[in-house]
Amino acid sequence: MNITVSVLAGLAILVGLAGIAIPVLPGLILIWGAVLVWALFVQHAAAWIVLVLASALAIAGWLLQYLIPGRQLRTAGVPNRSTVFGLILGLVGFFVIPVLGLPIGFVLGVYLAELMRVGSDRAWGSTKHAVKAAAVSYGIELVTGMLIAGAFAIGVWRVLV
Repeated sequence: MNITVSVLAGLAILVGLAGIAIPVLPGLILIWGAVLVWALFVQHAAAWIVLVLASALAIAGWLLQYLIPGRQLRTAGVPNRSTVFGLILGLVGFFVIPVLGLPIGFVLGVYLAELMRVGSDRAWGSTKHAVKAAAVSYGIELVTGMLIAGAFAIGVWRVLV
């Protein structure tokens, strides 16, 4: 039973990591949920430790994913409304051009918002700052997911050995 649950949870974690890389699924939530379900089924001390660690990592990742890029954008002078406009166009783009539409829409949205705000001379510079901040956010989420996956792998080894 523990092996089956561990394999299924591991597959869900891999799907979650893929969901981070290709923004179709809520990757970090799926990864954390897989660890939660695994811990509930396995009922082992190591599993509970991994769940606590995964929870702490996920919370830290979610906070850092928004705090660090937000600070970078404020420092660069890019207002929140430009980022929000980029996110809205990114979501629209995601449905118009699956997968690739999200980054294309985000860049286009930020550029258009900054074009209206600061003009064509400075709009591209602000857009580059927003893209860098989005890449940092993505990187934080990916590293967080990989750390949780690593903790899970160690926990599975501990439970099964």
